[in-house]
Amino acid sequence: MGLFNWFTQEIAMDLGTANTLIIHNDEVAVNEPSIVALNRNNPKEVLAVGKRALMMHEKTHESIRTVRPLKDGVIADFNAAELMIRELIKLVYPKKPLFPPSWRMMICIPSSITEVEKRAVRDSAEQAGAKEVYLIHEPMAAALGIGIDVEEPVGNMIIDIGGGTTGITVIALAGIVCDQSIRIAGDEFTADIMEALRRYHSLLIGERTAEQIKIQVGAAMKDLENPPDDIPVNGRDLVTGIPKQIMVSYQEIAEALDKSIFKIEEAILKALEQTPPELAGDIYRRGLYLTGGGALLRGLDKRLSQKIKLPVHIADDPLKSVVRGTGIALKNYDRYPFVMR
Repeated sequence: MGLFNWFTQEIAMDLGTANTLIIHNDEVAVNEPSIVALNRNNPKEVLAVGKRALMMHEKTHESIRTVRPLKDGVIADFNAAELMIRELIKLVYPKKPLFPPSWRMMICIPSSITEVEKRAVRDSAEQAGAKEVYLIHEPMAAALGIGIDVEEPVGNMIIDIGGGTTGITVIALAGIVCDQSIRIAGDEFTADIMEALRRYHSLLIGERTAEQIKIQVGAAMKDLENPPDDIPVNGRDLVTGIPKQIMVSYQEIAEALDKSIFKIEEAILKALEQTPPELAGDIYRRGLYLTGGGALLRGLDKRLSQKIKLPVHIADDPLKSVVRGTGIALKNYDRYPFVMR
């Protein structure tokens, strides 16, 4: 019987714009950036994937190109996505098995996804070796990952701030009651930081540097209880063309991100306006739940709470909430009506 179990293995995947996580045997087996490095002369040849590909990003010569196959939460480059998924699945078993297993795979997708985009995700998974593919909407997966009983007749609002999109969803009775999705999220924050340093310091920096600034001193408010120290940032002076270094504070970054966070606040208010009154009463008692990488932005929960006048809870380990929920749904795919075959 063990041999038959080997031939069908289950993996749950959070195929994100910024990071891809894979759960296998109840453990996060893969947690890598969603990026792949390809040989320009042979587009089917993968040179690196994940962290190794990210280290090459914006440092390549004419024979290598790095691709982020997902944009705004959906697949933008089908071939690169297929190659990336295939290579990431290989990381589940670093030692190549003699008989490769067939995969039963569950992938989470944005709730605003179109049928064409859904088909692209399914096809990519099948081309990468999946025999059975199930899809689940990200907000449902996030709610399961947080530990919410999605089947009870109680309203819960989930705010999932990922790399490409922010999804604001009200869930009750194992279904999505109302849903707002905006293309303001981690990638937009990174672009805001690049633009702010270009405008105010005449300093040109790359995506990787902006991402590191966001992680180290990213903030949603200019007044934090435990502020991070200023950090040195290296880039190219746009006036002289010579490399230079400046010091960047969290207040500067909070100012740079202000407009994007304001748009997220507006989307949350719009979603609350569309919420049926009985569910609104539940949300008033329970508050809002923040998940995704954007939830780690310093002071974001406090800022949202001040604006919306409701408690805001950050999920434990918000980066892994969605993939953990996807893993739970995969184990119980017969039980949940929202799992798509």
